[in-house]
Amino acid sequence: MRKLKLYLDTSVISYLQASDTPEKMEETLGLWEILKTRSDIEIVVSELTLRELNRCQQPKLNFLLEKLNEFDYLLLEISEDDRNLANYYLGNAILTEKSTDDLLHIAIATLNDCRYILSWNFKHFVNPKIINAVWAINKMKNLPEINIVSPSMMLGGF
Repeated sequence: MRKLKLYLDTSVISYLQASDTPEKMEETLGLWEILKTRSDIEIVVSELTLRELNRCQQPKLNFLLEKLNEFDYLLLEISEDDRNLANYYLGNAILTEKSTDDLLHIAIATLNDCRYILSWNFKHFVNPKIINAVWAINKMKNLPEINIVSPSMMLGGF
């Protein structure tokens, strides 16, 4: 049986330790525990995710990396195809050039057959305008549809 791929945006991992937003931290930790019990799930992160995580200060960085290592996750390198799709999204004004890395996350997840992107970033990911634009472009280019959701949306089941 093929596993369901979940791409983790950096924000999801970061909220595993975010005492300034206890509700999001609690929901993220709750989802984390659920994901650890699911043998039908493959956790996916990219080198971009790790690069962004490395901007965290210690001891938070060590904590986040330890939590991530609770999974046997798939680490994706950034390909030229990923960059090209991100640039295509950019050329179609999904986001501005300032948010190219966010588009790159979406491209990486799309081109690697992830079913979901999990993110707490409501401005650049979990946003109807962004989701609809990504769906439209992916459909036009015969790419898979990807669901961009917050961790709290996944707590209800998937």
